Amino acid sequence: MSSPARQVGTRRLPPLPLHKRGATSPHAKPLRTQPAYVGPSSRFSSATYEHMIVTGQSTPLSNGSSRIHAARGSQLSGDSIDGSPEHIYPEQVKAYLNENPTFLEEYVLNNVNQEDLERWLIRRAQRGSHTTTKDIGKVNSSNSPPRRLSRWKFCVHKDKRKMLQELTRDIHRHANKAEVLNELTDCIASAINADGSHLYLLEDNSMEIYLYRPSNLIDNTTRWKVDKGSTIAGFVAHSLQTVCTSEITADGHHKDPKYPDGMAVKVGNIHSILALPIIQSNGECIGVMEMYKNHGNGTFGEEDEEIANSYLVWGGIALYYAEQSNSKLMEKEMFQNIQRQRKLNEFLLAVTKSIFQDIVSMDAVIMKIMNYAQRLVNADRASLFLCDTKTRELYARIFDVGNGEGPQPATKSQKEIRFPMEKGIAGHVASSGETLNIPDAYLDGRFNRDVDIQTGYVTKTILCMPIYIRGNIIGVVQMVNKRNGVFTKSDEDSFETFAVYCGLALHHAKLYDKIRRSEQKYRVALEVLSYHSQCTEDEYEELRRVALPETAPEVARYEFSPWNLEEEAKPLYVLCMFRDLFGLTNFDYDDLCRFTLSVRKNYRKVPYHNWTHAFSVAHAIYTVIKTSPGMFTHSECLALFVACLCHDLDHRGKNNAFMVNNATPLAAVYSTSTMEHHHFNQTVTILQHEGHNIFRNLTADEYKTVIGEIKHAILATDLALFFGNKDKLKAIVDSGKFDWQDQEHRLLSKSIAMTAADLCATAKPFHVSQQVVLNIFEEFWQQGDEEKAHGRQPIPMMDRDRAHELPANQVGFIVGICMPCYELLYRILPGSKPMLDGTSKNLQNWSALVAKQKAEEENKKENEKKDMKIENVKKKESEPKVVKAEKT
Repeated sequence: MSSPARQVGTRRLPPLPLHKRGATSPHAKPLRTQPAYVGPSSRFSSATYEHMIVTGQSTPLSNGSSRIHAARGSQLSGDSIDGSPEHIYPEQVKAYLNENPTFLEEYVLNNVNQEDLERWLIRRAQRGSHTTTKDIGKVNSSNSPPRRLSRWKFCVHKDKRKMLQELTRDIHRHANKAEVLNELTDCIASAINADGSHLYLLEDNSMEIYLYRPSNLIDNTTRWKVDKGSTIAGFVAHSLQTVCTSEITADGHHKDPKYPDGMAVKVGNIHSILALPIIQSNGECIGVMEMYKNHGNGTFGEEDEEIANSYLVWGGIALYYAEQSNSKLMEKEMFQNIQRQRKLNEFLLAVTKSIFQDIVSMDAVIMKIMNYAQRLVNADRASLFLCDTKTRELYARIFDVGNGEGPQPATKSQKEIRFPMEKGIAGHVASSGETLNIPDAYLDGRFNRDVDIQTGYVTKTILCMPIYIRGNIIGVVQMVNKRNGVFTKSDEDSFETFAVYCGLALHHAKLYDKIRRSEQKYRVALEVLSYHSQCTEDEYEELRRVALPETAPEVARYEFSPWNLEEEAKPLYVLCMFRDLFGLTNFDYDDLCRFTLSVRKNYRKVPYHNWTHAFSVAHAIYTVIKTSPGMFTHSECLALFVACLCHDLDHRGKNNAFMVNNATPLAAVYSTSTMEHHHFNQTVTILQHEGHNIFRNLTADEYKTVIGEIKHAILATDLALFFGNKDKLKAIVDSGKFDWQDQEHRLLSKSIAMTAADLCATAKPFHVSQQVVLNIFEEFWQQGDEEKAHGRQPIPMMDRDRAHELPANQVGFIVGICMPCYELLYRILPGSKPMLDGTSKNLQNWSALVAKQKAEEENKKENEKKDMKIENVKKKESEPKVVKAEKT
């Protein structure tokens, strides 16, 4: 349909009131000697009619031609034709028309053209304020029949009403207000026969206007002020008044000081301008319409202004309701979208809860996906095929048999359905990644009819979509036969979102299956390891048969050397120390035997960090507890003793730095204090073995407290933590604020006690300590050898090529770590003085070795120098003899 502006341009609205002469009524019998005239001219006012005489027989009143003569002060008379008077006065015509309104209406409808009727109505509206109630009463007298004015107005305005209807529909079709106003401007310009028009719109700040162009290309640099004293459009926007003027100068300006710049956009040969403000219902001006006529095409008048205002009012109303309607439609559409999205979100939330909260197997997830897929798009059936990328096949363990029972698992005889990835609709989707929405399956060549033939089921519509995870297709979901029509684009969009959750669910289901299988393997491996990491029944029975000695006084001495005991005697000594500290009333002796033997079995055969080292550390803390009665609580003593016995469980003979540098699995599990965390976990693992829980008679709170104390104590053996603990405790002791009632002080004290027990070899008699140091360095050198094998240079202490530096390294170790530790321990636990004394003596012995080593090195250097001198003398003495022999 053409636009209203184009219709106006082609239909040509009737011109403004102009006289049309030469038209005659079909009922008139004009005389040749007298001119015919149709209707009175609009140039005569009502007062003029009182001094006019109608002559001739041009109307039915006189049955002949008529003329209007000015009769100022005289009455014209003459003979009539057919017995009618020669002259008819206006009063007589008025009286006749008032008495015969039906005649007047029929005459006007049959003899007056539409343009004249419209012109009369416009002029009547302009002079409406001058029409008195009395005049109206004369026309609508009580004797007159009802006037069919609505029909008359319909006849007059039927073309414009159609045009306004088209304009209204066009306004509703435009979403942009500026486009609507531009269309309205074109319509008005065409209706009033303007040669051109401009539409100016106001900026947001309402201080400037700009020219709107249909192309929406706006020159940002061209702006005009909204104020008087500038352009016509600017003045109209400022004053909200209509301007109709013909006083335009040759250069496009105007003489009026209110708008001296004339038209904002200069156009040559302008003669007349009509500018109207565009005002919204809230009284705000949003733009200006400016129409113009060129020279020779007349000027704009009051009728043009009325026509423009009529269009503008109607267009404004239509625009307002169009905006309200569009706004309501948009709100309704937005509400519907929100409701639809909300339902989809609730559906997806239910899917997520159902799938991810109950992932028990891949089959269970597949069945839930198929059920939810059917509900989502209201499909009769749903199938899910997974991709086997190795064989390039699609397979399904769950399928819909079509008996109304929903998805069913495959039978034992038919474990799964498999077919090539390139076959069928599902194969095409899996291969191409394309979504297929097929309204009629039988018209698609890719559809396989064999299943329908075998089952009797009729497939009509199909929606098939791929499921992605990490950019790869892992499966295909196929929905069959939408229950109420065909699958829509909305179904595709909804299921595309649902497919994301399907992919995640399937991916997590696969991971869950892998984790579950790994967990089963782990349990099997744990059972095997537990069997080999537990003491045997023979070992337990052998220890159980040996009676514990009543007393072992030599064990309570710091000088006691665990390294001099036989291997089989050490578990017995552990049980003796345990009984001495805690008694056996609250502990099961069988559990103690199994626990001690299993702890021994879980120490590896490495040079230093072995079962003997664990036994020596447990003995050291035993002596600390015995020589410091009442300093630690019963739970603390129990935790310290067990922690010392287990503090290096499963030690591999390598330190934490080696574990981290070689990216071992232990380092991946524990980022800090790697080995210490592993030792604690091994302790808990042994306690969890059947018949090994030595704490099973404790209450829940006591058990929790003891386990926490054991963990803190084992972690404290990490020398990386020692320096911080030492500095904190030393600062507290130096300040005189140390208090055994302060929990932080107690924790620091237990940490230092654990370190002192771990380093107890340095406090043993020198011959014992020296042998232990050799074992320690042998373990260090083995780690250094392995680091060299991996292309890394070990630290000097672990470099076997620098073994001669052992005494000096030991002196540095005692001075930097051991002596500060034992000095601080002695200040808070004076009973530990023998450990400080023993370490001091060993420091002297190691220092003496260092001095002896230096002396030997100096003597060696002196001897080397003497040997070199003797060699040089011999060389000189031999040289002359050679010369003399040559001369001889």
